[in-house]
Amino acid sequence: MNRRTLFHALGALACQTAINAQSPAPSRGVVFEHDLPDINLHNWSVTTVEVHYGPGAGSSAHRHPGITLAYVLEGEIASKVGDGPEKVYTVGQMFIEMPNELHGVSRNASTTKPARLLAMLLAEKGKQLTTPAAV
Repeated sequence: MNRRTLFHALGALACQTAINAQSPAPSRGVVFEHDLPDINLHNWSVTTVEVHYGPGAGSSAHRHPGITLAYVLEGEIASKVGDGPEKVYTVGQMFIEMPNELHGVSRNASTTKPARLLAMLLAEKGKQLTTPAAV
């Protein structure tokens, strides 16, 4: 499987999940585009998880061994990845984490409403997908 096939499949999965969530989404073109590192995907797999954050909830700083794509399904997610600024992502927006990049902030931006995101973790088979990281 090459990168193009893999990312087309991931895009289709994200779209289908958004449709299944029955969240009305505005009609638009490209949702997300980002350069990828020069890596060999031999013996890699993709694991997709739905992350639920209650009002005001979040997760501690962490890292992933591969590439992680996150798609916001509900609410607003505050995220700070690597040296970039903290940003708030809303329904239909995506962000990316490069291999072993620090994900310093990952939380629900609202203290009154829930938030959900779909995380697609691409990593070498057998690797632990998330590890705690000191900030």
